[in-house]
Amino acid sequence: MRSLSSPRPASHCEDTSSIELEIVELTPALRGFARRFLRSQDDVDDLVQETLVKALNSIQLYQPGTSLRSWLFTILRNTFCSNYRRRQREPVGMDVTMAQIAIAPSQEWALRERELRQALTRLSEDRRRALTLVAAGTTYEDAARICGCRIGTLKSRVSRARETLHTLLGNQLVD
Repeated sequence: MRSLSSPRPASHCEDTSSIELEIVELTPALRGFARRFLRSQDDVDDLVQETLVKALNSIQLYQPGTSLRSWLFTILRNTFCSNYRRRQREPVGMDVTMAQIAIAPSQEWALRERELRQALTRLSEDRRRALTLVAAGTTYEDAARICGCRIGTLKSRVSRARETLHTLLGNQLVD
């Protein structure tokens, strides 16, 4: 077994390009496998794309003579599991506990809703849009795509929007 730091033979470029062609040929099979995990075609496409990027970036780790299909399926499965765990750690939207909902009378909620709407109009358009998408349950990835920005930018916009609302509302709604 060759160590990862040892140089590859001169035919490395030829091997790599043939492996890359095989990877392209296996893309439909990857899509089929991804459908076992995800329902949305967009999510399937994203997962397959992320898998292909990881595979191509790590192509030097592939051991010729082993099953390329199994190697790719393993990358896809591990990528899905990592993304799933990440989504479980990163809550989407504003947290509202059942106790908060059960205690407040409807008149107070109507007043708070009006105050929230007024405060939302004071946010910049990009922050308001990011916050409302995430608060409505859109994933950060989808919201970033809709807003046409990177996920880090979107999270920053949401965070700043929440801070601004917190200040404008005097800690009433967003705690």
